[in-house]
Amino acid sequence: MDNAFINECKALLEKERKLLVEELTTIADPNPAAKGDWNARFPKFEVVETSSSSGREIEQDEIEEYEMRLAEEQSLESRLLEVSKALERIQKGTYGTCKKCAKAIPIDRLKANPAAEFDTEHAV
Repeated sequence: MDNAFINECKALLEKERKLLVEELTTIADPNPAAKGDWNARFPKFEVVETSSSSGREIEQDEIEEYEMRLAEEQSLESRLLEVSKALERIQKGTYGTCKKCAKAIPIDRLKANPAAEFDTEHAV
């Protein structure tokens, strides 16, 4: 695999990592006790006293929003971990090698997913 392609993948991965962190910061805070871990923030909706909304409904809406944030946070955090691992493999010089069989990961697969850890045969 040539250095130009690896540098191209590195740039894509760094850009994706930046976007993932930006998205995560809108719904979660980094966990200072665990590197790479994020904690979704519980939303606080403004209580508006009207005949159509009660405090209980607002609490239910907050819980529903929190559950959606948790799911999104977990998905973003998982992808951020994949991207970070790929950048580590570039740094170590093992990028583009299947972690299962040590064969080269096809270029087309890396173009589709620069964070791929496995070749098509061993992809989960």
